[in-house]
Amino acid sequence: MKDAFGTPQSLLILGGTSEIALATARRLIARRTRTVWLAGRPSPALEAAAGQLRGLGAQVRTIAFDALEADSHETVLGKVFADGDVDMVLLAFGVLGDQAGDERDPAGAVRVAQTNYTGAVSTGLVCARALQAQGHGSLVVLSSVAGERARRSNFIYGSSKAGLDAFAQGLGDALHGTGVHVMVVRPGFVRTRMTAHLPEAPLATTPEAVALAIETGLRRRSETVWVPGALRVVMSALRHAPRPLFRRLPV
Repeated sequence: MKDAFGTPQSLLILGGTSEIALATARRLIARRTRTVWLAGRPSPALEAAAGQLRGLGAQVRTIAFDALEADSHETVLGKVFADGDVDMVLLAFGVLGDQAGDERDPAGAVRVAQTNYTGAVSTGLVCARALQAQGHGSLVVLSSVAGERARRSNFIYGSSKAGLDAFAQGLGDALHGTGVHVMVVRPGFVRTRMTAHLPEAPLATTPEAVALAIETGLRRRSETVWVPGALRVVMSALRHAPRPLFRRLPV
């Protein structure tokens, strides 16, 4: 169960090598989180992440998980929930893709969509049912401001995040009153390994800043969190910009 400050004692991360997720885990462990599950593809990076969190004093377990293998999600995630209550699930997996390459290779575009959206639908529903059965818990979904309005430069990724965002909002509405809290997190450009090859965007942020926003959102029981907060206003303006104007913007 969460403590008086909203800190979960147990945490399941879907996408166990995500820099944002690991920054969040470090913050929560520093508060009171004691048990962490890292779900991801088996790799040295996953084991290294587990070792890092163990060094902070948490009990950490890894479990083999692939967002693209929907048929395995109930079995894999069921093992986690069978071991005890999970106070928070952080859905943090996703791929950026290669817009230019994926436009030429529809199979690549499908992989982006299946990972970012279909995989999230499957795992989100499995975890939501388990959280509802235990009667409490938070499901935190890492979305993106890219889902607010698809841009020419990354509309494949943006459309997958738009679907994820709409799904997470609807799931939150469906779970309202059940004791399960769904929080959608919309970061802007985050400086990570995934974006290292891209030119930095205005209002860029860091995994640590997103982690702080997640912790604050949990404490406030927020339903939507923007990182940084100024992006709420910026994206509202972009969302309503006429298409002829939007096409000419350097976004």
